[in-house]
Amino acid sequence: MQTLMLDSGLIRYARVHRALAILAATTAVVALSALFGGTPIAVPSIGSGGVTTGIPFRRELPLLSGVFLTAALDGAMSKHEEMGATAMHRYRLAYCFGLTLAVCALSFSVEALAVGVGAGAVFVRSIVIWFGLALLSARLLGPQLGWPLPLASALLLIWYPQTWWDWTSKSATDLFSWTVAAVALAVGVAASAATPWRTRGWLRR
Repeated sequence: MQTLMLDSGLIRYARVHRALAILAATTAVVALSALFGGTPIAVPSIGSGGVTTGIPFRRELPLLSGVFLTAALDGAMSKHEEMGATAMHRYRLAYCFGLTLAVCALSFSVEALAVGVGAGAVFVRSIVIWFGLALLSARLLGPQLGWPLPLASALLLIWYPQTWWDWTSKSATDLFSWTVAAVALAVGVAASAATPWRTRGWLRR
């Protein structure tokens, strides 16, 4: 009975927090990647003396999915939810984890079928990195401003392509890029958990 109540509560929570809209938006992103991801985007590269280079469209598309995922934390009652009881935070954690896992699984499956397993893994890795940066951005700048930090990082990747830290161009087995993904997600989750009321509580200890 308790499990059924938790499940029904989680479904209601997901409905209120735009689960279907986020899934639809991220599905559209990965569909664009599958259909047009190989199309090169002509951009000037500062790192190569201003020479125009072509960057595959799919390298930057995961940024959109990462930012869209932060919409799960925003809402008319988001400030009140941050001060909610344990049950509310349990719903929030379960919802965000499940939604992120669903988006990553869907993105990996589509990219793996369209391009290859390696491309699917790289796409998911980029989602995780940009999601972490988006969570940090939303905490620092506001719940509707999850995009500035991911966008700034994307501009650096575009202007300085093929550098050692460019996770979008590294292979699926690149350990450093996966370390960046783990660190970015950990920092983003920590920033999201550091609500004002929690921070005040920690400072009083």
